[in-house]
Order: sequence, then structure tokens, then C-alpha cells
Amino acid sequence: MSTTTNKFSPEVRARAVRMVLDHEGEHASRWATVSSVASKIGCSPHTLREWVNEAEVDTGKRAGVPTDVAEKLKALERENRELKQANEILRKASAYFALAELDRRSK
Repeated sequence: MSTTTNKFSPEVRARAVRMVLDHEGEHASRWATVSSVASKIGCSPHTLREWVNEAEVDTGKRAGVPTDVAEKLKALERENRELKQANEILRKASAYFALAELDRRSK
């Protein structure tokens, strides 16, 4: 589990990304735009740049795995891990009870 907290609501994040994309032509570079907007909303430029990149991936403007697909994959991997653990527990319990049954029959 992540120990970081989301200081900014999804609405603030979306608005900040929109501001970067809308005002990109007014600055010399994207980094200048990101730095300007980040100082206005109170986050680091690196964080805002990650939000912009994530938004571009989600809209298909940039190559990568969209957020919703990544979340589904993470959930499926967690479920797979839990099922493997449950199977291992059942396998060990089955072996234990099979040995107990053999011991009971031999007496």
C-alpha cells in the first residue's frame, strides 16, 4: 500500500492539466508552462508534469497503459496472488488430512 497521500482532489488535478494544455502556446516550452501552473496551484512541477503525461496517456495522445487498465491489472494480480496462497493452504491441508487418515487406518 502506498504511503503517500493525495493532497489534491481529482477536480484540481484535472483543472491543472487543462491549464497546462490551454496555456502551452504562451510559454517557451512545456516545462515553463508546467512550472508556471504548478506555482499557482501549489504543487511541484514534477508532480504536475506526471499528471499531464498521465492525462495524455489516458486520452491516447501518448503511448502507454491507461490508468483504468493499470488499476484492473493491479487488482487481477492481487487476486491471482491471493488465489495462489489459498491453493497452497488447501494443498497443505489436504496432505495433512491424508496422512492423518492413513495413520488412523494403520492402527
